[in-house]
Amino acid sequence: MAIRVARGIVRAAVALAAAGVLAAPARAVDYRVTNDSPTVVYDAPSARARALYLYGKDVPLEVIVAVEGWTKVRDVDGTIGWIANGSLADRRELIVRTPTAEVRAEPEDGAPVVFTAEQNVLLEPAEPATSAASAATPGWIKVRHRDGQQGYVRVSQVFGL
Repeated sequence: MAIRVARGIVRAAVALAAAGVLAAPARAVDYRVTNDSPTVVYDAPSARARALYLYGKDVPLEVIVAVEGWTKVRDVDGTIGWIANGSLADRRELIVRTPTAEVRAEPEDGAPVVFTAEQNVLLEPAEPATSAASAATPGWIKVRHRDGQQGYVRVSQVFGL
């Protein structure tokens, strides 16, 4: 009897652990960009809250949680604050998070460098953001600079994916 109960507990624990592991990847990270310049960031979800700082236009932000009319966001530096939903656009921009990022002609380390982007330079994804995890170019994303140049950058060098 004790062995049968123990087996049942083990099976239940394994099932719960598997469910947790399988459920974890379902939460995809959501990113938005600022729609206005300047965009005010508050310390609470209210226009009467204390203003912390300002962002310019097209700044990529990670969405932490959305509540009625407000979104809690995290920026490339890890700073957290609240932004009114009307100040966010539902599109992607990437920002270089490393001192420099080499944008290459092909998604491989030995490919020729098309251009070098400095830290905090904005880059537009030239393909859907989900392609960054594709089997064809793992760890790379095709990007376009506002000047028109495009190429592949390592995912680890940018924020916004």
